[in-house]
Amino acid sequence: MSLAQTLQVFEAFDSRYASGQTVIDMLAPFADVGVSVEVLELSSPKGTTAFVRIGIPGERGKHSGGLAKTLGVVGRLGGIGARPSRIGMVSDADGAIATVATALKLAQMRRNGDPLPGDVVLTTHVCPTAPTRPHDPVEFMDTPVETDRLLAHEVRGEMDAVLSLDTTKGNRVINHSGYALSPTVKEGYILRVSEDLLRIMETTTGKPAVTFPVTTQDITPYDNGVHHINSIMQPSTATSAPVVGVALTTQVAVPGCGTGASHETDIALAVKFAVEVAKEFGKGTCSFYDEVDYARLLELYGSLVHLTGRRG
Repeated sequence: MSLAQTLQVFEAFDSRYASGQTVIDMLAPFADVGVSVEVLELSSPKGTTAFVRIGIPGERGKHSGGLAKTLGVVGRLGGIGARPSRIGMVSDADGAIATVATALKLAQMRRNGDPLPGDVVLTTHVCPTAPTRPHDPVEFMDTPVETDRLLAHEVRGEMDAVLSLDTTKGNRVINHSGYALSPTVKEGYILRVSEDLLRIMETTTGKPAVTFPVTTQDITPYDNGVHHINSIMQPSTATSAPVVGVALTTQVAVPGCGTGASHETDIALAVKFAVEVAKEFGKGTCSFYDEVDYARLLELYGSLVHLTGRRG
């Protein structure tokens, strides 16, 4: 269902010349069914990257004046390559590949007469020459521009919920090949894992659901000097919408800057999951969190939005 799209993006991104134009070219055939692509070049002394925003309109979405909710899909990463220090595509590319492959699949569905109820907004960035940085237990990819600058573009106000797709292999707490889900995070609260998302994961994989732990450190701003598993939960610092991490995982610790370490079938499983969530979220049959529980937490303990670095 999603392997063909994953392979198409995988091959396109495995290049020194991959860019925002690469994404534009892949999705250009779907412009006549309303699919939009925006590219913005971002730069800093550490390098340059192409920020990409893809819009897939729904039949009853906000784009057309409807009331169906909008799903955000964010591909988090430092870069798809670490040239010149590494030859080829790095493990860290998985989030970008999965996000663009999800967009490609949704665009093809719309062309084939299967539009979604709600809009889907997908964001990521494309950098084949990103820097690296030290991290325990394995070396991480760095971003060519600051995380907060990327987040300002990645997380959009129209997103009613966010899936954050990210390579999460450089740790010893997830020992599973494939992907894993985080608990839902909303404005400083780490909430229970969504039952609807667990159901969709089990349906699309045919296996028991796999989750991973999230700590308070992980949901605080990335530049505050404390340890983070990686940047997968950073979108939660930039929005009031619920955020769930979709971690591309391995059984052993693999560096984000490692090459030959991306697994096409694992990425395709995450794409399939994202597509099914998009179907149900716009339809109203998938909830990221229990609104009654969340309201009770606020009543009892007050806001925790200060953990995100934002004011309430």
